[in-house]
Amino acid sequence: MKYKIAICDDEQEQMEYITSIVTSWSAHEGHPCEIHTFASAEAFLFEYAEDKAYDILLLDVEMKNMNGIELAKRIRRDNNRAEIIFITSHFEFVGEGYEVDALHYLIKPISADKLTQVLTKAAEKLSVEPPSLVVSCEGETIKLYESDILYAESFLHYMIIHTKDKEYKIKESISAFEDQLSDDFYRVHRSYLVSLKHITQISRTSVRIGSTELPLSRGKYDDINRAFIEHN
Repeated sequence: MKYKIAICDDEQEQMEYITSIVTSWSAHEGHPCEIHTFASAEAFLFEYAEDKAYDILLLDVEMKNMNGIELAKRIRRDNNRAEIIFITSHFEFVGEGYEVDALHYLIKPISADKLTQVLTKAAEKLSVEPPSLVVSCEGETIKLYESDILYAESFLHYMIIHTKDKEYKIKESISAFEDQLSDDFYRVHRSYLVSLKHITQISRTSVRIGSTELPLSRGKYDDINRAFIEHN
């Protein structure tokens, strides 16, 4: 797995120091990384608007204007499950990290050994995270977790992905999209792909996901029941 890592710190020397540690960790531990650095929360959000597929975030708490805590809260509003590591000079901020499910706080001056340990912990957590996929939607790159996807429907060369919170329109065929997903998804109809874990009712002609009823192609009733039992 290649990790996309953001380092956000308004002190250039500190940012370069952290970058060197991350680079060394990547080489020694065999974790390929793509490292992006930002001198402010605002600079990060500008790029984040186009690409949300970050895995590890190293955020300085005491940045000017928007601080690291406020930035983390903004990121979590998108249901982004990246591992967040805060960097701070003050112990009193530690309690605020629970609200955004921060992985760890590092107190300045940062120990290279300690940061290396925390990065390894982040990698371990990410290696067992729920299955996900990256999609391009309206100019943005978005990381979707399979557990959040209810169903997907196709319209010619486009698809609408229905999740628990919102809908995403992507330019892709349903067959290509199906190939990116695990066996937890089932093609109920040529235009519909559903999450077996979110099905609430199956009849001879349809499946229900919550209050939404979707068509079930003829001859698939026994097969979907078998798949539903195996994957729940």
